[in-house]
Amino acid sequence: MQGILSAAAYVPYRRLDRASVAEVFGSGGGRGSRAVAGYDEDTTSMGVEAARLALRSAPWIEPRALWFSTTAPAYLDKTNATTLHAALRLDTDVVAADFAGAIRSGVTALGTALHAPGPTLVVTADRRDGLPTSADESAGGDGAAAILVGADGDGPLLATLLGEGHATEEFIDRWREPGERRSKVWEERFGETKYVPLGEQAWNAALKAAELTPEQIDRLIVTGSHARAVRSLTPRLGVDKSRLVDDRSATVGYAGSAMPALLLTSALEAAAPGETIALVSLADGADVLILRTTDQVTRWNPARRVDAQVAAGEPLPYGKFLAWRGMVTLEPPRRPEPDRISASVTGRTEHWKYGFVGSKDRSSDALHLPPARVSRVGDAVDEMDPAPMADIVGTIAAFTIDRIAYSPSPPIVFAIVDFDGGGRLPVELTDVNADELAVGDRVEMTFRRLFTADGIANYFWKARPLRGGS
Repeated sequence: MQGILSAAAYVPYRRLDRASVAEVFGSGGGRGSRAVAGYDEDTTSMGVEAARLALRSAPWIEPRALWFSTTAPAYLDKTNATTLHAALRLDTDVVAADFAGAIRSGVTALGTALHAPGPTLVVTADRRDGLPTSADESAGGDGAAAILVGADGDGPLLATLLGEGHATEEFIDRWREPGERRSKVWEERFGETKYVPLGEQAWNAALKAAELTPEQIDRLIVTGSHARAVRSLTPRLGVDKSRLVDDRSATVGYAGSAMPALLLTSALEAAAPGETIALVSLADGADVLILRTTDQVTRWNPARRVDAQVAAGEPLPYGKFLAWRGMVTLEPPRRPEPDRISASVTGRTEHWKYGFVGSKDRSSDALHLPPARVSRVGDAVDEMDPAPMADIVGTIAAFTIDRIAYSPSPPIVFAIVDFDGGGRLPVELTDVNADELAVGDRVEMTFRRLFTADGIANYFWKARPLRGGS
């Protein structure tokens, strides 16, 4: 029996108030807000954060495969999933592969994993862009989700797969040429005439496979890249509207390939044992998954709930949003931009750079950040054990605000952090309001992109304020 072992979503800290778009341009925008990835976040870093949360809720399970889905990969040619693999400190025999390019790749990766051997970690992440004042800009959203899938022999299942249905047809609805940031969309009525019959076909096939009727569905998720088709299909499915799961359009926005898994995570967090959850996704066809929760769902302790993350968001000015997205170019700091990182040095320091693993002296327990060969206590040489620090929280001992050093979004805030259990390190802070920072504040580590030079993304760890939902 296949199903879900753990799940988590990651919603970035910043929010764009859609009304601010019309305040600037006189048109566009709308009601509510959308989640915005930070200037130092991309789909890879958001995927790492979602995966860390999913694995934190099931620490006894070791994935045997990692699949990463996104429509906005940091790299082409190079596998993006290997960066997640390194940050999560997975064994070298764990395969890492990309499902990239299409919005449908997220739900396809999840559905395929539900038939794969061994625990599989499916990570989906997206950053949705659009031209200023466009519907894509306001309705889109950024986020990530991670679903750990396996069999009942791999660990206690939160939900089991009851049935599925799929429908595919080639038609031109939404497309984006390689290298382009803006998606193009065909006339809405055309997409609706294609999606609705495909959705009904997949829905009926899934109900038949699960041996259920629409009245037996407790929670219904309907999402897709074509909002008009989603609205048209939903009442045709025969499920009472009171059972419809919030699509987060008013608070997060449509997060592309990550949306099905993000909404499924949200539904699982609210579900009781024995409930049936139906996930319907419209993108280049239709995909339907029907699951039933188990008694384990009441014992499951999500590392960070979606509701808490949504509530913890802070507003972002529209001008800064445009700058972060590269839609407008601001005068940079009058300092040279950083050079590209060295592939050879990165390879030698992989466990520190990606996994944030220090070293601990076996004889004195002295902790070294970054890792060292010679102990600072007793001078022992090569008598060290690995010390993973990514999940260790700390306290700010001192901090400084630098308005001169190069940064895509100045100022830079640096802090000296004392980690619980030992270890001190100067680190950059992110998702922080410098005016509200104080010595003694608690922080946690987060995986971020420091900068990109010559097309190479320089990833490392930053610290951010420890909040209940962030």
